[in-house]
Amino acid sequence: MPEQFANDERAALIVLMLENRDVRNKELTEDLKTRLGKQGRERLNDLGLLHSWKEKSGIVHRITDEGITWCLKDLVAGGPPTRSGSLSRAHFAVLRTFIQYHQRQGTLAEVIRSGADLESVIRAAYLELSAKPQDWVRLARLRPRLNGADRDEVDAVLLEMVRTGTVHLAPDSNRKVLTEADHAAAIRIAGEDNHLVAIEES
Repeated sequence: MPEQFANDERAALIVLMLENRDVRNKELTEDLKTRLGKQGRERLNDLGLLHSWKEKSGIVHRITDEGITWCLKDLVAGGPPTRSGSLSRAHFAVLRTFIQYHQRQGTLAEVIRSGADLESVIRAAYLELSAKPQDWVRLARLRPRLNGADRDEVDAVLLEMVRTGTVHLAPDSNRKVLTEADHAAAIRIAGEDNHLVAIEES
């Protein structure tokens, strides 16, 4: 049984796991409808399940690998929220059956992470690979980190982000360093292969 937390702390971890990206506290509260107070935030940070920091826009959260591990254990072994009604307990029983099945199949982590929209998955993978904001990253390094997402779907999302100005694609001018993986991962636009991607902050 994983360590027990209050409902708000538990909900915040699960929501942040599903988002799998940097989430501003205001967004967590207003858009994702999950409140995480100072005491709970500090506790989760102290335990290494959450990383929170201050920016000009306010506090930002990102779940850690340890936090994701805790969530998966809680989904398998945890119980329904305290003071749950009969319908909530029934829903939780159905959910537990689903979770236990995927745990036995070894697909629980894959199913949970697939809940995040593809743009969020792309942004999260890019943040892991980039050394600084708007850094150029090879598509050959980015694609393997997208949870097995369909290539056509990935390209469609990237091209839509290019259209909105949040993504920039470019060819590598040094053709001598290109590998087979670079060629395979490239996105062809107007007859030119693009091997590099840079993503602006959301």
